[in-house]
Amino acid sequence: MSPALDSAAMSCFRPAAGGVLVAILAAPAVVAGAQDPPPSSGVERALRALLSPEPSGERSAAVSAPVQVDGAGLTRLGRRLWALESIGGGDASRPKLVIVGGLDGNAAGTEAVMRVVTWWMKERNAQALRDRWSLAALPCARPELCDGARSPSSDASPLAFPPAGGFFDGKQDPTPHYIWRWTTMQAPTVVIEVRAGGEVRWRANALATSVAPGAGPAEAGTLAGALGSAGSGAAWSAPAPALQLDASPDAAVAAIRDVLVRAAGVTSPQRRTILARQSRSPLDIARLLAPKYPAQPIMSYIPALAWSGALRLSRMTGDARLREKPLADMAPFLSGEKPAIAEPYLLTSLAGHLAFSDLAEIDGNAEAAALARKAADFILPEAPGEIVRFPRAWTDDMFMATSVLARVAARARDGERYAAAAGRLLTSYAADLQRPDGLFIHAKEGPHAWGRGNGFAAFGLMEALTHLPAAWPDRGRVVQGYQALMNGLLAQQVADGMWRQVVDEPGSYRELTVTAMVLTAMARGVRLGWLDGSYRPAIERGWRGLLARIAEDGTVMDVCTGTGSGPTKQYYLDRAGITGADDRGGAMALTAAIEMEGLRGAVH
Repeated sequence: MSPALDSAAMSCFRPAAGGVLVAILAAPAVVAGAQDPPPSSGVERALRALLSPEPSGERSAAVSAPVQVDGAGLTRLGRRLWALESIGGGDASRPKLVIVGGLDGNAAGTEAVMRVVTWWMKERNAQALRDRWSLAALPCARPELCDGARSPSSDASPLAFPPAGGFFDGKQDPTPHYIWRWTTMQAPTVVIEVRAGGEVRWRANALATSVAPGAGPAEAGTLAGALGSAGSGAAWSAPAPALQLDASPDAAVAAIRDVLVRAAGVTSPQRRTILARQSRSPLDIARLLAPKYPAQPIMSYIPALAWSGALRLSRMTGDARLREKPLADMAPFLSGEKPAIAEPYLLTSLAGHLAFSDLAEIDGNAEAAALARKAADFILPEAPGEIVRFPRAWTDDMFMATSVLARVAARARDGERYAAAAGRLLTSYAADLQRPDGLFIHAKEGPHAWGRGNGFAAFGLMEALTHLPAAWPDRGRVVQGYQALMNGLLAQQVADGMWRQVVDEPGSYRELTVTAMVLTAMARGVRLGWLDGSYRPAIERGWRGLLARIAEDGTVMDVCTGTGSGPTKQYYLDRAGITGADDRGGAMALTAAIEMEGLRGAVH
């Protein structure tokens, strides 16, 4: 942060005439690991100071929702894009202002945004607008340039919007992708990008011209310009009214205040779209996804989750049509037309048999039961000291093997040997991979808290507790590991309800599968009594975050691509976020929808 910004920001923290009551849910400190922490951020310190109690102890009316300081993204150099946003997305009945500063790399634009945020949260004369609007702010979108000493390797060239190429995959600077995703997923009513300037000057896209009379047109390639046609670009939703303000820090507050007064009736297709998505019920989502996934009916855990979900949904709703796709997809394996167990032997493939066990349980299908038992026998250890066959020593194994072993153990007369194998697997992996804070590293050679890796651990523990009896000897230790993981994950939930690609890295992208898996494991834990009801608000926030990333046609957003074990945190950060029709994301979202329906009382 520049000396001018640091001085101006800190001067705003003097006792004001009236403070704003906010709940503080600070992003937890990053656990030490193989990667050095990023440089200290003046923007982060300034934002967190805004959440501190007033020295005078004075309070005024509360803002519309508690707020949180969290990372909106990461630059290629590892600097975090710190942002202020409402927990749970804020009050859906209020329009939302989203402010972005520093895209021009000038600290004066960042200082202007900090002035606006400070006025908004601390001053009495902001109360009327504070009662009417919600606020989210990203003061410094290019931290190498606008938050601290300029890095010799930083690039000062303009960022282009909408961002080209894939998301977060390391082939290019991901900064514009993070900014774009954070901005659009805030469900904005109005977006204002603030740049350094002297005389106040506005530019607007076509949706925002009414709120800034006399504004020039927003230029193509700028954030404001691109948001005007976001529905056909990388936003994967709908356009939003957006403006660009060039102004000095001293003039920014009055300029934005005047625009908000005029923007009372503005319509944002993007906000309307996201809020409509978030209003859908679990059964709405399950009915949308079950006929769509999987597109590739191979023997793998991914189609199996979708098949099992569709079978459960059919039983829940009484709609026999929902059985047609999974039964048709599974038929070649049941008949032997396709080999259910084939080389190369992988736990990810063998886990596909979980759906055949579920089919046997639901329908009494003897062929399906025999197929599931054959897979469980194939997974059981053969060599001395072996825990299961074909292990990768990744958290993935905890789910892939246990999903089959636990189901077969529950239904076989000699189930104890399958249950014992599941217990050895879960307890030994927890001993090797679970950290003191409850989170799991992906593997010893991948010592980082990968999002879906934690989801696999959660699913493995959940499956064992679901299917194995109360008298199972390893239940106590597995419950402890499960509860520690849920507690660790609870502490890492992002403001909008999502969990991250690297769970404990603020700014790492907010990823669909880990969110679906965590809220599924939490929801089942509350429903079956392994967790208390205090987890319900986090589950509901996670569900809202997930809903925003499921489009009306059942395509999904920000699904981490298939991932092995990597030695560096950057390996996980650079894994591509897939947007579109994706079997993995669709299956996980379907599983979450069914579990949410169960938690809400339709299934016991």
